[in-house]
Amino acid sequence: MTGPDERQDEVYQHSGWLIPLGFLLVIVVLSGLFLLYDLRPGPGPRGGRSADAVPVQLTVRGLQLTVPANYLDGSDRSDGERDTLILSALLPDLRGYSPEDAHLFIGNAPDSPVVRLLFKGDENDLDAAARLERIYRPYIQAPNGTPSDFGLTLYAFRANSGYARQDLFAGMAGGKLVLFLCERTSTDLPSPNCLMTGKSVARNLSFSYRFKRAYLARWREIAGGMDGLLARLLAK
Repeated sequence: MTGPDERQDEVYQHSGWLIPLGFLLVIVVLSGLFLLYDLRPGPGPRGGRSADAVPVQLTVRGLQLTVPANYLDGSDRSDGERDTLILSALLPDLRGYSPEDAHLFIGNAPDSPVVRLLFKGDENDLDAAARLERIYRPYIQAPNGTPSDFGLTLYAFRANSGYARQDLFAGMAGGKLVLFLCERTSTDLPSPNCLMTGKSVARNLSFSYRFKRAYLARWREIAGGMDGLLARLLAK
């Protein structure tokens, strides 16, 4: 027969591993809940994109913006002051994210319709004319440029410059100079981009946007659409 002392030892042995197992199960469950929260599609520290167009109030270097949540990625959806802000939209209408367009937002094909907008604090921000003269002109082959396609002027860079693998295009939109710094297609760069630079939106704040070079022929449409989008973002 089993004595009282033996039964008591058996109880202690069982309780010795049941308690740690209980703690382990609690930790596993809590970790799973935190992971699901972190990866949810709504706002969160690592959340995915939102299809909700609810306005988010943001401030970049003192500039107040009202940005629909579906233009933001999941890690940049919190209110407050910041030094940089990146938004994403789709050509041709510069619409924000939707579940139907999810595959387009993650693609990097040469004809990807994604446009990346960047607001960045910059104490030395220059408009397009000053940028052309002070930054690019010293590296350009022909000072006056040459007529190019799509109503643009091409400024080719010297082969020994740091811009040798890029082309600079200039055009007039809304009575203002617009610059596009475009990568050249190559074997190691099969999906080149164009960067619009030199547009002033606020003091000490630079604004630029990047799109695939395949859409350069539509630069006027893109520039006009961007002006409209900016007007909506700046509306109070």
